Amino acid sequence: MASIYPKLILDALRNVRYPGTGKDIVEMGMVSDDIHINGMKVNLSILFEKPNDPFMKSIIKAAETAILTYADPNIEIKGNIEARTPQVEQPKPAKLLPQVKNVIAISSGKGGVGKSTVSANLAVSLAKKGYKVGLLDADIFGPSMPKMFDVEDARPYLEPIDGKEYIIPVEKYGVKMLSIGFFVNKNDAVVWRGAMAGNALKQLIADANWGELDYFLIDFPPGTSDIHLTLVQTLAITGAVVVSTPQEVALADARKGINMFMNDKVNVPILGLVENMAWFTPAELPDNKYYIFGKDGAKNLAEEMNMPLLGQIPIVQSICEGGDKGEPVALNENSITGMAFSTLADNFVEAVDKRNKQQPPTQKVEVHNK
Repeated sequence: MASIYPKLILDALRNVRYPGTGKDIVEMGMVSDDIHINGMKVNLSILFEKPNDPFMKSIIKAAETAILTYADPNIEIKGNIEARTPQVEQPKPAKLLPQVKNVIAISSGKGGVGKSTVSANLAVSLAKKGYKVGLLDADIFGPSMPKMFDVEDARPYLEPIDGKEYIIPVEKYGVKMLSIGFFVNKNDAVVWRGAMAGNALKQLIADANWGELDYFLIDFPPGTSDIHLTLVQTLAITGAVVVSTPQEVALADARKGINMFMNDKVNVPILGLVENMAWFTPAELPDNKYYIFGKDGAKNLAEEMNMPLLGQIPIVQSICEGGDKGEPVALNENSITGMAFSTLADNFVEAVDKRNKQQPPTQKVEVHNK
């Protein structure tokens, strides 16, 4: 019995012709180079241009018959021929914000936990540390950033760039920002369907000149909705920060928010949790802590879900006053809350850097017919 070798297999396969061409499958380059021979067992792959090639099964059957007929009838070949489509790397869509390094979702499972306060002060803290920061108020139905930055009367203007007009974000405290609140009367309710809200957000993202940014923070609406899906499908989001109070009711909704981002259809990594309203500290008694919403709830949730706790932000009267006056407390780095937000910003930067160093595994897709 002659020894089996790749040339013998190829010579046998020259007897298999692809219908309608008059050429054999070896001549057409359909037989891959990875022919594996182990004793009498032969494994090989036949390449097809399309995964739904109508002749796929008949070609494989003909290849089996040809090898047994023209090479050796004792070869173990049945079931060892793999049908494959060539791996073609799909072109990646153009990055929507090519000058933005990191896009961050700041979210909460429910309203009233201070997500917008955290977003505003985190943005200011990052800007004070020298980073280029953008902030998008994506809470279409309850925009609060114009008030929190004392720019309610601002009206972004259009500027022509390369033949197209772009919205120029409002800038204050070193933070570039846009909000639907700049384009509607502050006393009017925004009564829009989900598609309208999603399209408005897309316009604030794609039709604005954000320029170079280290961090583009998006203050998501509370809860989970189609607006969240629109944003994660529109942008390549680096990661999400979830804000919650220590209260069990808030933590239950925070779990839902975390699960939404971790869902296969969304697949956005969680950078960490922020526990807002962690305790109450009176201004006249700065060393006292009163756990009016419970103690360490978000901290325990972070440990339970094996996620970083990025910061614990106390309640002090100045937070409310600063938000109402448009002067975020993070501007004063020496205050209790200013130091808390500065620490949050440091932990946040570290979490983003750690995430960026992790390389996602590459995936290969093949079609198998055995």
